[in-house]
Amino acid sequence: MKAIRRFTVRPVLPEPLRPLSDLARNLRWSWHVETRDLFQAVDPEHWKAAGGDPVRLLGRVSPVRLAELAEDRRFLRRLAAVAGDLGDYVSGDRWYQHQGDGLPAAVAYFSPEFGITAALPQYSGGLGILAGDHLKAASDLGVPLIGVGLLYRHGYFRQTLSRDGWQQEHYPVLDPNELPVTLLKEADGTPAGVRLALPGGRALHARIWVAQVGRVPLLMLDSDVEENDLGERGVTDRLYGGGSEHRLLQEMLLGIGGVRAVRTYCRLTGHPEPEVFHTNEGHAGFLGLERIAELCARGLDFDAALETVRSGTVFTTHTPVPAGIDRFTQELVARFFGADGELPGLDVRRILALGTETYPGGEPNLFNMAVMGLRLAQRANGVSLLHGQVSRGMFAGLWPGFDTEEVPITSVTNGVHGPTWVAPEVLRLGVRQLGAQRAEDALATGGSERWDAVADISAEEIWDLRRTLREQLVFEVRDRLRASWRQRGAAGAELGWIDGVLDPDVLTIGFARRVPSYKRLTLMLRDKERLTELLLHPERPLQIVVAGKAHPADDGGKKLVQELVRFADDPRVRHRIVFLPDYGMGMAQKLYPGCDVWLNNPLRPLEACGTSGMKAALNGCLNLSVLDGWWDEWFQPDFGWAIPTADGAATDPDRRDDIEAAALYELLEQRVTPRFYEQGRGGLPDRWIEMVRQTLTLLGPKVLAGRMVREYVERLYAPAAQAQRALDPDTARDLAGWKARVRAAWPGVSVDHVETTAPAATAELGTSVGLRVRVGLGDLTPDDVEVQAVSGRVDSGDRITDASAVPLKPVGNPDLEGRWLYEGPLFLDRTGPFGYTVRILPTHRLLASAAETGLVTVPPEDVVETSGVVLR
Repeated sequence: MKAIRRFTVRPVLPEPLRPLSDLARNLRWSWHVETRDLFQAVDPEHWKAAGGDPVRLLGRVSPVRLAELAEDRRFLRRLAAVAGDLGDYVSGDRWYQHQGDGLPAAVAYFSPEFGITAALPQYSGGLGILAGDHLKAASDLGVPLIGVGLLYRHGYFRQTLSRDGWQQEHYPVLDPNELPVTLLKEADGTPAGVRLALPGGRALHARIWVAQVGRVPLLMLDSDVEENDLGERGVTDRLYGGGSEHRLLQEMLLGIGGVRAVRTYCRLTGHPEPEVFHTNEGHAGFLGLERIAELCARGLDFDAALETVRSGTVFTTHTPVPAGIDRFTQELVARFFGADGELPGLDVRRILALGTETYPGGEPNLFNMAVMGLRLAQRANGVSLLHGQVSRGMFAGLWPGFDTEEVPITSVTNGVHGPTWVAPEVLRLGVRQLGAQRAEDALATGGSERWDAVADISAEEIWDLRRTLREQLVFEVRDRLRASWRQRGAAGAELGWIDGVLDPDVLTIGFARRVPSYKRLTLMLRDKERLTELLLHPERPLQIVVAGKAHPADDGGKKLVQELVRFADDPRVRHRIVFLPDYGMGMAQKLYPGCDVWLNNPLRPLEACGTSGMKAALNGCLNLSVLDGWWDEWFQPDFGWAIPTADGAATDPDRRDDIEAAALYELLEQRVTPRFYEQGRGGLPDRWIEMVRQTLTLLGPKVLAGRMVREYVERLYAPAAQAQRALDPDTARDLAGWKARVRAAWPGVSVDHVETTAPAATAELGTSVGLRVRVGLGDLTPDDVEVQAVSGRVDSGDRITDASAVPLKPVGNPDLEGRWLYEGPLFLDRTGPFGYTVRILPTHRLLASAAETGLVTVPPEDVVETSGVVLR
């Protein structure tokens, strides 16, 4: 019989065990080994059945067992120690508290998804896992972060396979009362919430759930509340579901509702108000509009409020392709704002202008969330060095007249949270080597350039560790594969072959990620017979574990999954290659440590960062990857292999896949497998072990989320906080007025004449030539602009590369025609073809970059021709 109503019955813990409730509700347990060990000791059998979730565990343990534990002095001592450690962790000073003045009192971090733990399934892939690791690392460092997201009642889908290998999706309903979250309440005990106005007098209501991630609160908005009609209740039903209107409402709730949730949380708890707002991808971009509306309600005009909001906003882009950005029709956006919708105090035309694609090739009838994010943030970044370059090229149209290198988008390479992703066995080896506190600090806080202590670990210990982890993976794979086949309809009698799947002494390759086409799940199948030979090699076999989910609406991705599954079902190779459905955090934490090689073969440069290989590296797994994302930045032959790419513009896609698959097979056959099986004098693969050692020594400190968050603090959060503090209302008005005046006057700015003292078209290194530039400033003055000489080597098309800019100085007063003369030296500091030009830029002490206004004036063609701009 089916229940007509569902309740969550919470256990009543005996008084001595009350700290267990606090430990279960703080998600630090998801990365703190001692806390997990404590919960396992409560009831090992129920701990396993609960999937390692303390909240579910406490709901299953019998009162008899709880009574026993309440009398167990040894357990109570452990409980007191772990609870005391959590108390010290959340209240004591950490890295951030020792960095001096100038840092923001708080930072609000908005993301559409957060991957904290499998017990809180609110993520679909890398963006969410990165956001979760960002929160955890911020907690470890003591950064006063407030996370903001949505609580999806179905989370992301669970994946199973049909008998013929087709992906099937299931959406289990999540009850917040059974999750490690707490409802935020007003002082009178009623649920705290936010409200958004909708067209036609309707409203969207949401409650605020709080997940405590160590020191960091994560606020999650939930629209499945009684105050809403059926349609509005479904706004937070599932991650990345529904059509355009559904997605727009999700993003309005995340951005606008998220700011209101932050204000409510700070009011109720006394948490400092954020000085910096960090938008993780464009989904939360509407947060800037809500903050503008707040300031306008306090008396600022739109332009002054915009400058204030921009100064304290950081925008991170994760996509290297325009298709990965949310875009809505302007008509749809306009319908939900203005007098009949949200933010009625803001001019809808000003809102639409923020997201308009004004650059060449843009579609002016669409509203681009990333474009709005960039216009509302004074500081922006990509998530790897290469992705920063790609992003500058992708968004260069927003800063016309500037070289791509000058587009104000920097990069902070992603990192992963060491304590979450390092296997307990690896951690224990580190503890033996460094001691518990140093090992914890090295993983959580980071700061080292190298982990030289790894050099003192013997080859035998490293190899034994790798073999242990590989063996654990083998058993894990067999269990999951057996469960998958049963879901596919197989009888137990058909599955005896699974006991022979994988071998703990065979080179093991892992490949697990989402399945969009650019990640090329099936590149390894390009030549099936050659792959089969590699899998079944009599002396140097390899085995592959594959996992991944295709988006529910992506039939192309599902076909790739099916192709891989059908190959892995072949009785000839099914003991050497497996596909595991329902890839998620729980599986990943078993998969990364057990693999010897992590494979990644995206279409370069479409992998923004790709952090799965980082997690593998922290466990001593070597990377075999296309030079894309983070691997392009940090690859060295000492700790992995680079798959050659054929990414020229003229290369046919099929031909490119053929070339790169052949290169992959060649690497596996000629370099990877021989090194794994090659034994030295002691019977160990010494050269392989040395690569593992180099991976841990050199990559380990770099790939940490602690390093990443420190970079965000030092390079983005601190400058944003300082810029925010500099803009009091009067200063914001002055800056907005100055920008308006400069934009209006800019058509009158010109470079009229350029001359140089260079005697000929050749000159000696180290000499200098004098520049004299005559410019028109129209209604502006020299205080409003900077006239620069830009010089460097030139290519065959006379384009300046590796440019450097030097300001020129005004000489005297304007002439009778109102023109100004600027002079200065040009140093010839490089040999070979060398060139220069001049340009005029707006300048103001509160601009974060020379390109911020998007205004620049360069000499017209006739001036270039007569002045001989390029020296040869």
